[in-house]
Amino acid sequence: MAKYKEIAATIRKRISDGTYPAKTALPEQIKLAQEFKTSRMTIQKALEILTFEDLIYSKQGSGTFIKSNAASLSQLDTGINQYIGTTALFKGKSEVRSQVLEKKLRLPTPDESEYLQLDEIEAVYDIIRLRFLDGKPYSIEHSVMPAKILKNLTKEILEKSIYYYLENKLGLKIGSAYRKISADKPNDMDQKYLKCDLTEPVLQVEQTVFLQNGIPFEYSTTRHRYDQGSIITVTKGNGAPA
Repeated sequence: MAKYKEIAATIRKRISDGTYPAKTALPEQIKLAQEFKTSRMTIQKALEILTFEDLIYSKQGSGTFIKSNAASLSQLDTGINQYIGTTALFKGKSEVRSQVLEKKLRLPTPDESEYLQLDEIEAVYDIIRLRFLDGKPYSIEHSVMPAKILKNLTKEILEKSIYYYLENKLGLKIGSAYRKISADKPNDMDQKYLKCDLTEPVLQVEQTVFLQNGIPFEYSTTRHRYDQGSIITVTKGNGAPA
């Protein structure tokens, strides 16, 4: 994971556990840079993430402060703009394990070609993974990714973190994500692997994820049990900080 994302995750945890209480000021950027042995620019990038997540705000000439509702927001399962990957999201909080249910190379469908901006003759990886959180089934992820970007995607990588491989092995930077969230009835795989009953709904997240250069690298559908995770949206206004 990029250094600034690690710092953001550490500060987020400190907000969550009360190390940095609500309505108080964060340490000055220069002190944070000294603590994390990095530059002020890296600290600023970390704080930009937390500002975007609505956890902190800045007062010109006074510093950066924790919002009054930040502790509760920082503990929510998944933010609408979270695209760092499941492994990074739960790092230090829960053990994430993956079981590869399917992996194959094939040509994209017309819809996949459109989502991933590919020619119809450009191969994609078709991957289905069952993700476990602390040993319990957490989600089923069906990802379609361009082979030209992912290169040699091995089973070992799939059992760990694709996003880590992208950023730390291929040197690519993850940018934004477009998401569609909906509820659905459990299908056969949900019943088999997530232990869903026919009467229990599943939360489905359909997304296209882009690199920082704007190139899409993943089109995926993730399905959760109704009681295993949630997606949180935060609506921001132009008035006083919450």
